[in-house]
Amino acid sequence: MKHKPVDGTLFVPELVAQASPAEGHVELRAPAVGLWRDAPLPGQLVTPGSVVGELEILGVRHRVRAPAEAVGVVLEQPGPRLARRPVGYGDLLLRLDPEAGPASLGLATAESAAEAAVAGLSFRSPLSGRFYARPAPEQAPFVSVGDVVEVGQTVALLEVMKTFNRITYGGEGFL
Repeated sequence: MKHKPVDGTLFVPELVAQASPAEGHVELRAPAVGLWRDAPLPGQLVTPGSVVGELEILGVRHRVRAPAEAVGVVLEQPGPRLARRPVGYGDLLLRLDPEAGPASLGLATAESAAEAAVAGLSFRSPLSGRFYARPAPEQAPFVSVGDVVEVGQTVALLEVMKTFNRITYGGEGFL
């Protein structure tokens, strides 16, 4: 999910929340002093690296991401629900229920995605747009199951704003 900054800047400072295990849940704590805003609602899923809100520090909004060990569904939020809640370093931002995480919702976890990737080659596109597996409807696809893919070989076309972009295989480590 791309998050455009409200003030039009190209660089958005980011912080990573602190995670601490508690009785049956994970607590996300403030990485700095500031005004906590845009917190996820109770029931929303939080995964590692996802944006969990913003921390305004001296007028500058910092995007706050969930740490690697934070997976679960947001429980009730501590304190009153304010547009901008003052927090200190280490103050509680969110409580997560790890039992109600991706596996319980039928979503893939990082481990299950890694296991699936071992079964075959997967490709992550650097762009978003309309995917085309073949150059024309009557022609053969660029790649088929069982094909040997070589560096530089076109594997798909992506149409972005009426412009076709070739997506090529970059070799090992560029999946």
